[in-house]
Amino acid sequence: MKFYITTPIYYVNDKPHIGHAYTTVTADVIARYHRTLGDEVKLLTGTDEHGAKIMEAATKNGKSPKEFCDEQTVKFQKAWEALGIQYDHWMRTTYDYHERRAGIFLQKLFDKGLIYKGIYKGLYCVGCESYKTETDLVGGLCLDHKKAPVILEEENYFFKLSAFNGQLQELIEKGELIIAPESRRLEMLGLLKQGLNDIAISRKNVSWGIPLPWDPEQTAYVWIEALMNYATAVGLFEDPSSFAKWWPADVHLMAKDIVKFHALIWPAMLLGAGLPLPRMVYAHGFFTVDGSKMSKTLGNTIDPLELAAEYGADSMRYLLLSDFAFGEDGDISHSRFATRYKADLADGIGNLASRVAALSGKLGEWEIHYPSYSDFPIRVSGLWSLYHQKMKKFAFHEVLSDIRAFVTQCDQYVEETKPWELAKTNPDQLKEVLSNLLESLRHISLALAPFMPVISEKLLVQLGGKDLSRSEKWGSLSGKIQMAKLEPLFPRKELSLPKTN
Repeated sequence: MKFYITTPIYYVNDKPHIGHAYTTVTADVIARYHRTLGDEVKLLTGTDEHGAKIMEAATKNGKSPKEFCDEQTVKFQKAWEALGIQYDHWMRTTYDYHERRAGIFLQKLFDKGLIYKGIYKGLYCVGCESYKTETDLVGGLCLDHKKAPVILEEENYFFKLSAFNGQLQELIEKGELIIAPESRRLEMLGLLKQGLNDIAISRKNVSWGIPLPWDPEQTAYVWIEALMNYATAVGLFEDPSSFAKWWPADVHLMAKDIVKFHALIWPAMLLGAGLPLPRMVYAHGFFTVDGSKMSKTLGNTIDPLELAAEYGADSMRYLLLSDFAFGEDGDISHSRFATRYKADLADGIGNLASRVAALSGKLGEWEIHYPSYSDFPIRVSGLWSLYHQKMKKFAFHEVLSDIRAFVTQCDQYVEETKPWELAKTNPDQLKEVLSNLLESLRHISLALAPFMPVISEKLLVQLGGKDLSRSEKWGSLSGKIQMAKLEPLFPRKELSLPKTN
């Protein structure tokens, strides 16, 4: 089966931050999980490179918009590489094929009478590059940028979003368009019950963008054009076989601040063009840092690369997804990260792996031999059953909690069986105990693979290399084994607090 998942494409006016990393790491975990199921996967991410905000940032840096975008997109690519993100398609809205296909899309909507000319007069936040209403503001200020929007009056083209109000409501209520989690679905239904207004889809005085095919004096509003990237990336209008293979997207993943664009405006555009809708729009929550909202003013924004340098990329991925329920708002605590690293990773998975490898290594080459009776097969079967149920629901913190619980069970088994004593008194029973523990480590490694790909592979290689079974069936580790000393998977060290900017 195919599985197509997307992240938002990120504005290149700034460097990657922890919010970008959270969405993209999660998308990578989901994509890697589907690869383990044997699905043919496409993970799309990339950069959004048009609009007034990009022009302004380029000018401040003394560069042309294209030069600025060329430099900035590389920063995102390097950041995602450092975080172990295995994307399949890198999108840039300055690619010729995107600009061409987006133009065709807009022309189709125009030809169907769904776009008309009018005068927009209202509030516009330059920082968000989006139009605002009074209800979007707090004390007259944009929630995200703490600045008053400008009053804008200009001639634009409008999309008849209101024409799709009833149809969108019906699709969401019937579950034909899945908006998740449930809080976001209810939020979107609430907006639909209030009634949607038509939206401006072009700007007259912003030259850095895609000209409208029927009126080159206007450029496509950056948000409208950017939404199309999910379809233009897989061949919309120009590569029918690719488009038929990959579209619709199985999951559009994003933070909750942009859910309206993806759950209402984008589906309405697709309906207008006669195209299939994405299967799921999933909008996760926001971070706070030690109880406070992240902001440059407070100086508590976090550089994901500095966090990865402190803990290791795989450990950072684990820490981000283990601390609270995905989909909900959550707080990042520096002290909790350090505590969880020590307890779950260094003293947990890492310590278990080191102890078992050391005991096995002392035997030299020996043959795996399982005891005639053990409850490990039942435990592991239950672990995998819950694992798949929860992974498909994006309940990542529960999955990782279940893995931690199994590690604890293995530690208890070590304490109960005392293999260091069996080494002196009963070598045959020692081999049975170690067989259970090594096979348990194989299952732990497989379960962790989407979250911690480097650590997982390192441990699997230690257990048997490329020929090692990836089966979820108990007892798949077999034959002769000879383990070398295992370097610490999670070095114990004094962790400084992650830097904030």
